[in-house]
Amino acid sequence: MWGGHDFRAHRFFAVTKLTHLNSQGEVHMVDVGDKPVSARAAVAEGWIRMQPQTLKLVIEGGHKKGDVLAVARIAGIMAAKKTAELVPLCHSIPLTAVEIELTPDAARASIHCRASVRTGAQTGVEMEALTAVQIALLTIYDMCKAVDRGMTLTDVRLVSKSGGRSGDWKRRSDDILS
Repeated sequence: MWGGHDFRAHRFFAVTKLTHLNSQGEVHMVDVGDKPVSARAAVAEGWIRMQPQTLKLVIEGGHKKGDVLAVARIAGIMAAKKTAELVPLCHSIPLTAVEIELTPDAARASIHCRASVRTGAQTGVEMEALTAVQIALLTIYDMCKAVDRGMTLTDVRLVSKSGGRSGDWKRRSDDILS
């Protein structure tokens, strides 16, 4: 039951929409054992908005805690590698590459994060890319909160994925924030 509604009563919902629910509506980890190993990739992005003075501190390297962007980049990489420990139904998969791009935007008083993750596995890396973005941005927040508690993490989303049975997917260009 959730919100007074029993989703198990709607088997079509569980079977055709959410793969982490079995035919009885119970949560389970998807069995990927029969899926072939293939090259897979995912890209996710997000932003953190802040006061212009905060961004200036980050860009100029004047933050007393050190290089904010370098620490956030490492945090994003580590987060991608630990996704299965954080998200209950994610599979633990070997990552072949994790790239974190952090781009300050003075005009918008924000930092854009883009995470690219690759593997050769039986399941995709969308969750790893999304987790990397969230944790990289959260690290920026943590390092800068003493000077700006009003920062906002925003618009974290999948940009693209490739490989696997479902094939390639790319967010429409008119749906990408700039």
